[in-house]
Amino acid sequence: MFIFNPEATQMQTLVSQLTTTFIDDAIELVKGFGKVIVHIATAPIERMANACDVGGVLARRRLRAAMKAQRPKAWKLSPFASLHHLT
Repeated sequence: MFIFNPEATQMQTLVSQLTTTFIDDAIELVKGFGKVIVHIATAPIERMANACDVGGVLARRRLRAAMKAQRPKAWKLSPFASLHHLT
């Protein structure tokens, strides 16, 4: 015969929440370490690219990306957004 115990149900819920939280945190920690490793590995390449950028192509590309990120969301949804270079 099975007797329903509400405290056991709450404890199982708590354990599953703790397990899920721990796994999610571990995944984010591994992602963070991966980003650090990639940054360390590519830093010398970035420095050489910046040193060789005589025409300022990389600087203009970064500026364009920053300006694009700052555009309002409504502008991105506009049917005329692809024509922004004409103005």
